[in-house]
Amino acid sequence: MEDVRLPIKRSPARFLDQLRLLMREKQLAYSTEKTYLYWIRKFIRFHKRRHPGDMGATEVDQFLSWLAASQMVAPATQSIALNALVFMYRHKLDNDLGNLNYRRARPRRRIPQVLTHAEAMALIRRMHQPVRVAVQLLYGSGLRQAECLGLRVKDIDFGMNEIVVRQGKGNKDRRTLLPETIRDELEMQVRRVKQLHEVDCAQGFGEVYIAPALARKYPNACSEMGWQFLFPARNIAADPITGVMRRHHFHPSCIRKAIKKHAKCIGLHKHVTAHTFRHSFATRLLESGYDLRTIQELLGHADINTTEIYTHVLNKGGRGVRGPLG
Repeated sequence: MEDVRLPIKRSPARFLDQLRLLMREKQLAYSTEKTYLYWIRKFIRFHKRRHPGDMGATEVDQFLSWLAASQMVAPATQSIALNALVFMYRHKLDNDLGNLNYRRARPRRRIPQVLTHAEAMALIRRMHQPVRVAVQLLYGSGLRQAECLGLRVKDIDFGMNEIVVRQGKGNKDRRTLLPETIRDELEMQVRRVKQLHEVDCAQGFGEVYIAPALARKYPNACSEMGWQFLFPARNIAADPITGVMRRHHFHPSCIRKAIKKHAKCIGLHKHVTAHTFRHSFATRLLESGYDLRTIQELLGHADINTTEIYTHVLNKGGRGVRGPLG
């Protein structure tokens, strides 16, 4: 249950736990909480475990410059580290860092790895359910892996032929398409979830994790069919917060291992991850003539510049130029 927030004492003694509690009071997304704490820990270790309260702008400059010069991180990564440190100093230590003077990471525009349609389908056809239909959603709907695994039964709207992605990246909701070709497989997956839920309920379980605020608003939601995960885990496990035995969604490693295994089986030498199918989804839409704004909305990109990277994928052979050998 990696996406379930771990409990914290009301008045924690450790600095990082105090910071974690503050992030929750500020209602930061759990993924943001974990990312910020990762960079804050790295900052503290870089400075030989000195307390952040004993440091300031000079030490932040040194750390961010080291990330750029020695670790050669991307500008986006450096920005995330900066945001984490600014949050800590502004909201926890009441210290405005002012104008920082660190070495900026050099921008590197990478073209995303993309599968051809034949390659994607060859991979998918070798997979077994329910991983197969999950990967079909990555490719057919452009979902991120975490968004796919976080889907509830109620998020699949067969009547409108769409999928509702709730609290995606940036904590935003959006709608994306439901591929008609996998409609039958999705309906079968929903029936599997229903049967499994009925068995769980008969055995005295049947609850699923939902956010505490939603649990207070809808007290019975955790045991309702609509709130069950579309891709439930094989086993029931104890909730790390309450200790209640629940069935969560299956682990991301299930998808990762299936992709790695079957890519090797079909002799595919490209580096393929779950995100590769999302890149391939966007590229197929561009090839079909859809405009960037539409693709941006379906992918949930905040900035259209992020979506524009896929235009470079289509510039095959040096922007479509034919060389002397054709």
